[in-house]
Amino acid sequence: MHRVTLIQGDGIGPEITKATVQLLEASGVTFEWDRQPAGVAALDAVGTPLPDATIASVRETGVALKGPLTTPVGTGFRSVNVALRREFDLYANLRPAKTLVTGGRYDGVDIVLVRENTEGLYVGYETVIPVAGDPRAVAQSTAIVTRHGCERIVRFAFEYAVRNGRQKVTICHKANILKAASGLFLDIAREVGREYEDRVDVDDVIVDAAAMKLVLDPHRFDVIVTTNMFGDILSDQIAGLIGGLGLAPGANIGENVALFEAVHGSAPDIAGRGIANPSALMIAGCMMLDHLGESVAASRARQALEATLRDGTVLTPDLKGNATTMEFADAVCRRLD
Repeated sequence: MHRVTLIQGDGIGPEITKATVQLLEASGVTFEWDRQPAGVAALDAVGTPLPDATIASVRETGVALKGPLTTPVGTGFRSVNVALRREFDLYANLRPAKTLVTGGRYDGVDIVLVRENTEGLYVGYETVIPVAGDPRAVAQSTAIVTRHGCERIVRFAFEYAVRNGRQKVTICHKANILKAASGLFLDIAREVGREYEDRVDVDDVIVDAAAMKLVLDPHRFDVIVTTNMFGDILSDQIAGLIGGLGLAPGANIGENVALFEAVHGSAPDIAGRGIANPSALMIAGCMMLDHLGESVAASRARQALEATLRDGTVLTPDLKGNATTMEFADAVCRRLD
């Protein structure tokens, strides 16, 4: 039995979480779910978007499955998601993107983006410098990049590639312009990459060129490792190659805690209507099964989900179908061997 913290989230979160739990339990793995609130649901229930009990649960279980969260306005939190990453030093953001539905722009896309999750411009070191007559004359943001942070994310990417039979790791940077911050990342990435050259092909590409090449020929990429902001942007672009964020899962992984999620928002405009697509969170659930050592169950669940999507008979409205969230979940579960 695996004890897992379950954060249903806001908006469509409870609906897609219910569907995902159904699939995970149908896979044959036994769970003890510790249900905890966060986001707007937590603010309404206990007066804070990130309760101490939720943090304590994640620290105790070491694994969390999370639906989309809304960061309440005026609470002092820049982002509940960012707060969770910082609290548990979830330094690696893992974003796989694979073509699962027909009729899209590209067939056969299978890219994994590994994003550094704790450094760069997103540390939030910002100041506004006033001058006479203009209180917001100059805005300044400082990117923090450390040797330790660069080395551990790059090594994570290469270890992931080796463990999962991937052929190439591409280092994505802007060292031609940002010679200090991005230059440090590139230098360390090349150092680490030399340790793996006999097992994995290594190359590097400037981020703007990477964005163009992803559109022209995404099949040239396998695993991409990059810094925080570049990873944030490119991961959404890559999701667009396969049909959008509704098919994009994510994992935030640290030394002691791993958090698995759908990376899309809480979609309050369709909340409660029972039509949300649970695929992204379902794939994240399969990633969680792999993390827990349940690779056979993960494979079965993933194959059932992919077969349902490719068959196209039972799909949610965002995929041009008319099935409800739970009708889709039922269809996936029926395909389990």
